[in-house]
Amino acid sequence: MSEALLSVQQLEVVYRRAITAVQGVSLIVPQGQIVGILGTNGAGKTTLLRAISGFHGIDDARVTEGTIRFKGRRIDNGEPHRIARSGIALVPERDKTFPNLTVAENLMVPAGPRESAADRRRREEQVGQFFPKLGELRHRVAGLLSGGERQMLAIASALVCKPELLLVDELSLGLAPVAVDDLMARLVQIKRELGITVMLVEQSAAVALEVADYGYVLENGRIVLDGDTARLKGHADIQEFYLGQAREGQRRSYRDVKQYRRSRRWYG
Repeated sequence: MSEALLSVQQLEVVYRRAITAVQGVSLIVPQGQIVGILGTNGAGKTTLLRAISGFHGIDDARVTEGTIRFKGRRIDNGEPHRIARSGIALVPERDKTFPNLTVAENLMVPAGPRESAADRRRREEQVGQFFPKLGELRHRVAGLLSGGERQMLAIASALVCKPELLLVDELSLGLAPVAVDDLMARLVQIKRELGITVMLVEQSAAVALEVADYGYVLENGRIVLDGDTARLKGHADIQEFYLGQAREGQRRSYRDVKQYRRSRRWYG
């Protein structure tokens, strides 16, 4: 396995000092891979991403146990701007863009006012390489973009920060399948051509398992299953509860069972 860029060990995240949203989560994100975090709504996926990026504080949450290490350094309960400077960029589930700014202005915000004209040209060329449509829309106000276009802009804005690790929260949510397919292909291209590692949170296991190298399944704030994509696709519980492939002609909701048959691999 590749060297770990991100390591999470026995993580616990508590909201309002009372509600435990993530408990005992351990995982690694190897350099240069796409790692999928799968789970239904409310499983703790977004909480995990916010804890890694430092944005959990906006929801009155705190890491109370465990560690988060990026490139070997602890970042748990760190300030979002410091974590971003270390090389982590978040594409959030909500509030992806500044709706009153144009596409071009949205791309200028993360770069900062000190960016030189040469840097700006290089940035625009890079964004155009992966999202050529944004060049055509550069003067359009972001609030008038389609859902797929806003998602393109959100990813492009994150790339401007020159991250080593890109955290993407619910990329497929509310988008047409053709738009999802295109965006996932862009993520694979970004990983391959820029060497950026991706942590992808997805409710749609079918979408995530098409591009991820490895995956973790979250249930009620805990990791209950992990493995490479071939193993997860072949696992009976994933097939039944996430991919809709029923056993003996009967499809049950994941809520009909207390937990998955556990097959964990812990990293020390």
